[in-house]
Amino acid sequence: MSDKKNKNPEKEAWTTAFFIENHLDYSSYPDHVSPPEQVRFIVYTEEEKRYYPCSARMFDAIINGSHSAFLQEKYTEVFKKILRLIDYMIKVPAEKLYLESLIKIKFKHETRDEIMIPSRLEKRLLGIFLNRTQIEDPYYKVKALNNRRVSNALESKAFKKALNRFNLPEIFSSNATLSEIKQNIKGLEFKRLLALSSEPSLWKSDIAANFTENDYLKIFNRKLTGDGINHLLQFTGISNKNGFDQKKSNKKILWLTDEAGEVIVDLAIIDCLTNMGHKVIICFKEGPLFTKADYHDTLEDETIAKRLDTAFFISNKNLSKNELVNILRTDKNIFVISDGTRENLNFLLTSTTFSRFFKEADFIISRGNDQKRRLFNTSFKFTQDIINISTNTDKSVEIIYKPKHPKALKFSHKDLEAKAETIICQMKDAKKNGMTVIFYSGIIGSIPGKIETAKKIMSVFIQFLKKEAAGAFIINPSEYYEPGMDADDLMYMWEIVQRSGIIDTWRFQTYNDIARAFKLMGKQIPPEWVGKDATFSTGCTKEMKIAEDVIQKHPEMQIIGPAFEKFMRRNEYAVGKMFDKRLC
Repeated sequence: MSDKKNKNPEKEAWTTAFFIENHLDYSSYPDHVSPPEQVRFIVYTEEEKRYYPCSARMFDAIINGSHSAFLQEKYTEVFKKILRLIDYMIKVPAEKLYLESLIKIKFKHETRDEIMIPSRLEKRLLGIFLNRTQIEDPYYKVKALNNRRVSNALESKAFKKALNRFNLPEIFSSNATLSEIKQNIKGLEFKRLLALSSEPSLWKSDIAANFTENDYLKIFNRKLTGDGINHLLQFTGISNKNGFDQKKSNKKILWLTDEAGEVIVDLAIIDCLTNMGHKVIICFKEGPLFTKADYHDTLEDETIAKRLDTAFFISNKNLSKNELVNILRTDKNIFVISDGTRENLNFLLTSTTFSRFFKEADFIISRGNDQKRRLFNTSFKFTQDIINISTNTDKSVEIIYKPKHPKALKFSHKDLEAKAETIICQMKDAKKNGMTVIFYSGIIGSIPGKIETAKKIMSVFIQFLKKEAAGAFIINPSEYYEPGMDADDLMYMWEIVQRSGIIDTWRFQTYNDIARAFKLMGKQIPPEWVGKDATFSTGCTKEMKIAEDVIQKHPEMQIIGPAFEKFMRRNEYAVGKMFDKRLC
């Protein structure tokens, strides 16, 4: 904890005002802003440091009141962008004048104190335009045209001939095996498609309609630059010699799309990746954001929809970990989600589903300069390795890399399954030795801020039980908690153990258990623990439902504790927390 004497109260107040005025403060807008625990699925923040969704330079300009000219320049860019939209869409003079005047008034109001992030200003002004005109997607036709242009190019004979053409040295060596040649072909195709992403004329004009095979071959020869090339090739299992290592495949990749048109090239690259054995979660914007590709495009634009006809679409914004894992276990290799926002990249507003996929992925691929600024032009580090693919002014492809924070911990579903299997093996060994297997469910995190006390209560009482019940193998869940695990991680791991069919007695914590533990510790019962038992715990409520299900298959199992009917008040975890969301 930092020393409060060293804090600047005025600066702290300005920082708080910054989050409130930008509608990014969780305490002020709990139904709108992601809780800190969910944000930490994505951003690794040091103690007391708050994540902000803008570049370090932008934040400094706002908080310190410096670089006003820089900030006003960015505001003006947003203002002109909205005016161009009005001019493009509105043809009736009176309506155009009304909208322009309204936007000017709102613009002056929002930028007066220089506390607004330009992207938040853009969202508000765009929202005014959309609400007043009732136009759902101003650039829908433009985006559809851009997508068709690229799709036509990829279906052309010239492109297909160029993509399939190769020189023997590119994929063949004198002692190469047939398997190695096939791997080299996959690597060569991947690199060529990456190079293709640097040709905006494919979607911004009709020039590509006249491209020859040689034109495409020239594009394929463009340089791949940046410090992320080797990392990308390593993550995807492609060697520097165009090869592909099947042993390094089967990664889960979260792909953050950017512009319409460009996204069709992305989908071609993604097809290449899935053919290598990877699973790709493709993330779109939730709704219209100028010419950015959005989730609605995947359903309504025939060009995109056709290329995603075998994908698994996920519209649920609040996917649980169990649901997520079950989806990833399907035979699908491509999954489509939205990030839950209508901004370039704002992790304070992303959906629970997006946050969980970010946490579960093996690495992230982001596209374009807007995302590059948010991910790379900042002091923040993230919980996953991040690659950004964008285009340089010389049309070379720039691939840069940002490693995850060295302290970031991740428990994938495979990690949790392995931990569960270890516990199950211990239970099996105990049974072989004639011991009775007892699983003890009790309060761990359901009383906010009392996790250590809860663990102590449980451990003391279980030690008492072990002395009282000879030959009992008692599982104390608090002993298996590891830093970095959230409630869903724990529940996922324990459910595997609980459904193993090896438990003889499942005991749920009673108030008498808690009272006994405090007596054994020689302490009085604190007020927050008076009257508490397993029915107060969100986790125990879920576990009682599992126990009721398990006993149908294993009627020999015994359940001890409060009656099932009393487990009704705790229904669902707050995201990332270990207590019911109604207690937030």
